[in-house]
Amino acid sequence: MFIQTESTPNPATLKFLPGKEVLREGTADFRDADTAAEASPLAGRLFEIPGVTGVFFGYDFITVTKDGPDWQHLKPAILGAIMEHFMSGAPVMASAAPSNEASQTGEFYDKADEELVLTIKELLDTRVRPAVAQDGGDITFRGFENGTVFLHMKGACAGCPSSTATLKHGIQNLLRHFVPEVQQVEQVA
Repeated sequence: MFIQTESTPNPATLKFLPGKEVLREGTADFRDADTAAEASPLAGRLFEIPGVTGVFFGYDFITVTKDGPDWQHLKPAILGAIMEHFMSGAPVMASAAPSNEASQTGEFYDKADEELVLTIKELLDTRVRPAVAQDGGDITFRGFENGTVFLHMKGACAGCPSSTATLKHGIQNLLRHFVPEVQQVEQVA
C-alpha cells in the first residue's frame, strides 16, 4: 500500500491520501482522543501517537494536525498507523451512523431568507468545498443573519494561519458577487 502525503496551507497539518475511500459520505472531525477512540478505530489509533492533536476524514483523504514534534518524527508513525489500519480490514468508523458533520438543526437563519441560504449553500458546495478539500479541510454553513454568513472550518482549515484570508478575501468576495445581500463572512466554532 502506497500512501501519498501533501502539505496544506496549515503548517501544523498534513494531508494523507491512502489511495482508498476513507468516508463514503460527509466528513468526520476529531479534536480529542476520547471522542476519536469512541467513534473511529483509525482516529483512535492516530491519537495514540504523541503530538497528534486533530484528525479529519474526507472522502479519500485523512488530515492530521500536530502540536510539537517535527513532521519528520511523526510522519513515519502516522503512515504506519494508517497502513496497519487499512491492511487489517477494520472499518474507519465504529458504527454505520452518520458522520459528525453538522446536522440541519445546527443551522440558523430567518425563513424569509431561505432562498438566499439555498444559493449560498449551493455556492459553498460547488465552488468552495472542493477547493478547501484540496487543502485537506472542509467548510460548512452554520447560519445567515443580518447580511453575515457564519461558516465552520474543519480539518486543515481549522486554526490555519491563512483561514482568515480564505474567509475574508476568497469566500466573502465570491458570495458577495453572487449574493449581494451578503455583507460579510464570519467563522464560528
